[in-house]
Amino acid sequence: MKEYNITVVKTKNPAILKFESNHMLVKRQNYEFKNIDEAKNSPLAQQLFYLPFIKTVYISGNFVGMERYDIVEWEDVKDEVAQQLVEYLNAGEPVVIEAETDKPIAVTVYAEVTPNPATMKFVASKKIVGSMFEFKNIDEAKDSPLATQLFQFPFVKQVFIDDNYVSVTKYEVAEWDDITMELRELIRNFIAEGRDIVTTNAEPIQGNQAADPTQNIIQDELDDTSLEIIDILEEYVKPAVASDGGNILFKSYEPNSRTVNVILQGACSGCPSSTYTLKNGIETMLKNMMGDRVNEVVALNG
Repeated sequence: MKEYNITVVKTKNPAILKFESNHMLVKRQNYEFKNIDEAKNSPLAQQLFYLPFIKTVYISGNFVGMERYDIVEWEDVKDEVAQQLVEYLNAGEPVVIEAETDKPIAVTVYAEVTPNPATMKFVASKKIVGSMFEFKNIDEAKDSPLATQLFQFPFVKQVFIDDNYVSVTKYEVAEWDDITMELRELIRNFIAEGRDIVTTNAEPIQGNQAADPTQNIIQDELDDTSLEIIDILEEYVKPAVASDGGNILFKSYEPNSRTVNVILQGACSGCPSSTYTLKNGIETMLKNMMGDRVNEVVALNG
């Protein structure tokens, strides 16, 4: 059974907060409910309207957005609302009762090159997963129907899935000009058919960032320098490497040598330019922001 975590995300509108889940909540469309009558097909939205300060409920992909009335401030109630969502979702209660239909989901997929010549990023026009997943062979992909299908191609070396994209790393036996169209159509058709990208048993490579930003490292056991490094990686580095179809995780900090160890995943793993990016980008940034507490950044391929 899925275990849900919720991350609270601010929006440009101070009256609206997003409560992001680590799993997809709905597949086919976006929903907006302005009152409990409109929410008759959403047991979750109906329950939320019992909170007197909820004005509007939005449900899309892996998040629930809520607009509040002015009688409260989000700072006073957001933790309580997030906990209520976690309890509701982990109880297995339905989010939206979506009508069964044979009509394909409207989605487009385009191919995007990455700094790693062995990896191509296939970007969908909609969110497809709520967490990151990496599969290095067909055995590891047993809980991802999409990755399993991709590994049917002998030239597919590994698959990385996050947010709205799939990064495929190939063996040298094939050229992108010969295989990109076939891979793009397979991924697009898979999403359009509404099939599960991953199953409930699939293990994400990292949990909810706010609750577990260091991939199962207990935050209470980390020193202040490690926590500061994590914050910098989350805010400044991760968005950049994600745009290239990859990911970076904090591994450890060695205070004696002032060495930061990180793990590179997806397109970043094995990328010829990753060493340059590491030394002239990440290492320079950490040195500038943290002074003499950082001497070197060492990367491990995920």
